[in-house]
Parts: sequence; C-alpha cells; structure tokens
Amino acid sequence: MSHLPPRSGVWTVIVPVKQTMIAKTRLTGFDELTRRRLAMSFALDTVAAAVGCPEVRRVVVVTNDPSSAEFTTIGADVIPDEPAAGLNPALVHAAHSIRHADPSASIAALSGDLPALRSSDLSAAFGAGASTHWFVSDTVGTGTTMLAVAGSTPFSPAFGHHSSVAHRAAGAEEVGASGLARLRRDVDTEADLWAAVRLGVGRRTREALASSDVERLT
Repeated sequence: MSHLPPRSGVWTVIVPVKQTMIAKTRLTGFDELTRRRLAMSFALDTVAAAVGCPEVRRVVVVTNDPSSAEFTTIGADVIPDEPAAGLNPALVHAAHSIRHADPSASIAALSGDLPALRSSDLSAAFGAGASTHWFVSDTVGTGTTMLAVAGSTPFSPAFGHHSSVAHRAAGAEEVGASGLARLRRDVDTEADLWAAVRLGVGRRTREALASSDVERLT
C-alpha cells in the first residue's frame, strides 16, 4: 500500500478491480493471457485518468490482484478486498476504510473498465454533479459507471444489472451532461472494446491491443 500525501482536490475516487484471471471473460475473441492483460490495462488507464484529475484528492484501488503494485506506481493507494464478496461489498469496504479516517470524505466510485476515460471527463462530471448524491449511467443507460456522494452523505452502491434504476430509486440524481461519452463507455464485450477504441483508448490499452494478434474490427 502506498501512503501518498493528499492533494488539493475534494474527491476520493474508489476503483474496484477484479482479479484479472477471472475478469473480462466475455472478450471471447482473445486468448486468456490477452484478456488478463487487457483487463489490467483497462484498469490502469482508468486509474491514471482519475489520478490526473485536479478535482481528485486521492485514488483508492480495492483489489486482490497479484499485480496490484502497478497501481501504486501511477499514484494510487491500494487496499485489499477483504470481503472478497463481489463488487458492491468491495466498494463498501473501501468507503468504510476511507471514512474511518475522514468521516466527511466525498467519495466517487468509478468502474475499472473505462479505457477511453480522460481526466477532463471526470472534471466535467464533477462539475455537472450539482447534488450530494449523483451518478453517471453507462452507454446503454441501464448500468452505472460512476456513483458519487458528497461530504458525509451515506454511500450505498448498487452496481450491476439495472443499477441506474437502483441508484435513482435510492435518491441519486443522474448526471445527463453532454460530452461524457468516454466516461459512459465501459467495456465488457468486443463490440464495447472497439467502440472505446474509436473514442480513443489510453496508452496501456493501446499497447495491450498492439501486442495481440486479433484483427481490430472498427
């Protein structure tokens, strides 16, 4: 775990990262090693965008992946997923750890598979989130790529199928600002991946794709 000094931003961003050996199984056109490499590259590009965002004070990756030290090298802190019980328990565990030290920490949970994400996309979302409890839906509109709670607002993530409905029902306001296509573009399938490529993926994802022998279908 790294212990970097906090920056001047307001937000603490949590990025959950599934162990790459079991991640992105729907990328069926790639062999297992390439899928693992892509999964880590997606997460690293996502974390790098969060680290570079001026509104972000701290980035916390919650994961049990053996390669977790890679996140510390780009400026994130890493905590183990001690519950190991799925995405939402991992986020709650991380948020509890953060608020144990700072009860009024503003927290944003961010999907770890946003390879086209840029720091400016996060700045735009933080600027558009006018309430104390808001979210950004995925491209399809049924899932969630980002959930934010300001100050001491309770944090109750419901990521997964139809999470946008669940978050809205819990009182979160949906941020519908234009220009968030890269933030909304999570990647589960090959079609998702090529859509992200067209938006412009980060360096690590580009390198992982360049090292694969799969023809790019754009």
